[in-house]
Amino acid sequence: MDKLKMHTSDLAEENFNKLAALFPSAVTETRNEAGEVVRAIDADILRQEISAAVVEGPKERYQFTWPDKKKSVVLANQPISKTLRLDREKSVGRDGTPGSIDTDNIYIEGDNLDALKVLRETYLGKVKMIYIDPPYNTGSDRFVYNDVFAVMSDEFSKVSGQRDEEGNLLFDMRPNNESNGRFHTDWLNMIYPRIRLAKDLLTNDGVIFISIDDNEVENIIKAGNEIFGENNFVNIITVKTKVGGVSGSSEGKSLRDATEFVCIWAKERNSLLFNPVYIKTKLFDRIKSYEAQGKSWKYTSVLAELSEKVLLFEDDIRNMKFYGYQKMRTSSIQSFAKEKGITEEEVYNQYADRIFQTTNAQSSIRQTVIKSTSQFEYPMISLEYTPIKGKNEGNVIEVFYKGEQRRMMMFLSDAVEKIDGEYYYIDKVSSLWDDIDYNNLSKEGDVEFPNGKKPIKLLQRILDLVAKDDDYIIDFFSGSASTAHAVIQNNLEKNTNLKFILVQLPEICDERTYGPGFRTVCELGEERIRRAGRKIKEESPLTTTDLDIGFRVFRVDSSNMEDVYYRPADYKQDKLQSFADNIKPDRTPEDLLFQVMLDLGILLSSDIEETEIAGKKVFSVADGYLIACFDSDITDETVKAIAQKKPYHAVFRDSGIANDSVMANFEQIFETYSPKTQRMVL
Repeated sequence: MDKLKMHTSDLAEENFNKLAALFPSAVTETRNEAGEVVRAIDADILRQEISAAVVEGPKERYQFTWPDKKKSVVLANQPISKTLRLDREKSVGRDGTPGSIDTDNIYIEGDNLDALKVLRETYLGKVKMIYIDPPYNTGSDRFVYNDVFAVMSDEFSKVSGQRDEEGNLLFDMRPNNESNGRFHTDWLNMIYPRIRLAKDLLTNDGVIFISIDDNEVENIIKAGNEIFGENNFVNIITVKTKVGGVSGSSEGKSLRDATEFVCIWAKERNSLLFNPVYIKTKLFDRIKSYEAQGKSWKYTSVLAELSEKVLLFEDDIRNMKFYGYQKMRTSSIQSFAKEKGITEEEVYNQYADRIFQTTNAQSSIRQTVIKSTSQFEYPMISLEYTPIKGKNEGNVIEVFYKGEQRRMMMFLSDAVEKIDGEYYYIDKVSSLWDDIDYNNLSKEGDVEFPNGKKPIKLLQRILDLVAKDDDYIIDFFSGSASTAHAVIQNNLEKNTNLKFILVQLPEICDERTYGPGFRTVCELGEERIRRAGRKIKEESPLTTTDLDIGFRVFRVDSSNMEDVYYRPADYKQDKLQSFADNIKPDRTPEDLLFQVMLDLGILLSSDIEETEIAGKKVFSVADGYLIACFDSDITDETVKAIAQKKPYHAVFRDSGIANDSVMANFEQIFETYSPKTQRMVL
């Protein structure tokens, strides 16, 4: 029977073992700070093994560094004794039922560095897309720091109450500005270890998108290239966030800020394949945008009446056919609209197939056609055509040409697509996104979130680029939970089953900024998801029957296990009895279950069924993959019944076994009924 470790992995130890396996000659022994002999890597020998050219000492080199960078790497690798505790009261079922947890989505309250470490083993290589919108380091952002980097204060204690059992403050949270002398340093120390951990969660074809502005875009690119590798850098998307106007505090000092950026890295660039994404714009909206930018509009006239398309002639040599439309009468867009008694917008939307292109408004259509067709080696077609057969036989008529393979003239209908009776321009997405509305974002999701709120249309387009059915999406700077809203909306519109994992620090909400009703940003984000889900259900009741609008709420907390590491001199008689049970007294069986799931790499969203066996509460997870019982006084009857279900994992509380007799029979019972079951205790 094995013991569960109940803490996160030591990444430094894992990396040491990998190096030792690759370069055994570099393994040596030394003394640590405590004077103990420990295994280590000999850096000189390792350099000889891996480098043809060694850079040492003060030689110039290309590098990216800042104060405390080494400590931030250590921080990312350090194991922690933390866990996630379910909050049923805040959780919402997939159909919106409060208190239910039958959902695939996860919301985590707490420091995202701890959350990423806790999630790492379970979601290693399982996340298709990460989107984060971290603080932009404008000077007013308030960062959370491990005490490696900052002097601790009481402020964050009031904000989140995150102290250890002895009342010691775990984190410091304070504004970051130029005057503290660590402006970029503090921001990099905050973001760098988090991105290092996030990389491990991505699938081989996974992608991370990071929103940023010009304050730290240079540093995020350097940090991302170092973590992911420069060859895995994909692109920078420039997003237009403001339109028009000349107002702003920067007027007279610098150019007015109107853009932000989304930086993209792939886990493995060679494995990345973007989904084809196209931007659909209503035809008339595109025309107006051209006019607003001072661009000329190339489709100017309407064929008022249009006969059937007729075959003009066939080129036997090249097997090409040329067709034409018999011209009856033309008019301007404005004249045609007046004649029909409709608006210009309706002309474009209803008659795109009759609107043709003229490249020079001052020239005749004859000159335009000749100019546009003269480049072809095929015979020129006379504008005057004499039909041989039909009612116009023998008469000279005027014809507008469209070649079957080479167009002699361009009709508007050739450049747009008709969808549900309206014409749209369809453009393949580029690295410039200037069509997403950033206005009135405070109303989106029905919650006030004044700073940094992202439109769900932006997030939906990012999802469309990489996400497919059943993918996991993570946002560990979730703010107002726009990512969750976008995932639910996408699942509705694209009939997918994307699943989100959100992480947010429970920062206090100032009512003057956020409005009344929310104590923390987490409460605001959770309520936004509830309201968005309800609204989607109400607006589309027939198509949302199976739509998952729920989320399980967890909070980062200290381990469920008691700290029993004492020096021999510290042992007292009154403490010995407490060692018989190593579980903290305020922890529930459900708390233990989720820590076990994380330790065994079982998804937090797995189905959980509670049953009773021989009077004991038993959890069955993922259809019996894990069966756990944390009750006391467990007898042979309970052990036998669990063994007969043949789970892959069976977990019990060490102190829960009724007596030595049951413990003695434990292994034999499993060997008899389910010898392949992995048996563990905590």
